[in-house]
Amino acid sequence: MKKYISKFHYLTQDLPHRSHLEQVNIACQAGANWIQYRCLTKTDDELIDEINDIAVVCDAWGVTLIITNHYHLLGKVDAQGVHIEDFDADFEAIRVSIGDDKTLGASATNIAMLLAVQNTGVVDYCGFGPFAHTDTKPNNSPLLGFEGYRELQKHPEIDIPVIAIGGIQLSDTDNLIATGVYGIAVSAAVNLAADPARAFKEFYQKIY
Repeated sequence: MKKYISKFHYLTQDLPHRSHLEQVNIACQAGANWIQYRCLTKTDDELIDEINDIAVVCDAWGVTLIITNHYHLLGKVDAQGVHIEDFDADFEAIRVSIGDDKTLGASATNIAMLLAVQNTGVVDYCGFGPFAHTDTKPNNSPLLGFEGYRELQKHPEIDIPVIAIGGIQLSDTDNLIATGVYGIAVSAAVNLAADPARAFKEFYQKIY
């Protein structure tokens, strides 16, 4: 089942001064059409309550809501899908668990992993990175830079939507889009901006 995949993925993050719900309200009011709720610090009960509060906002604005990793909660929350960050996840089993109607995203850090994700036949899009240094999701993978995304042009067999992610700044957007990636994901560049709503709109206008 082919799913709608946005070209601009906005991710919430744990912040000391702004809740996930507040981040979502800002993004929706700024024009978001796709929000990934990324909270790795709460219990299931806390997550369920917060996700359902966020879902009310997203539904009101007609925004797709994706949750990070916690696919076991999809039957208890009003979300349209899940993004799995575990490179070793059993995506076929997760697809069976969540059903065909939910969107399933995965992550990859190199071309071989990206092809492996595509070859599962059950993943709808793949976050590919990191583009640059990021503190939002620390890892030891090599930074791809623009050249890493240009490598995609050498692999016409890749037809899964590829979303660039990891330390992307507004000034990177034009050159990233020029590499041919399907879309771009952003977290800290919006969330830590002096004016998050303005930062969101600036990204949106460049991508769309």
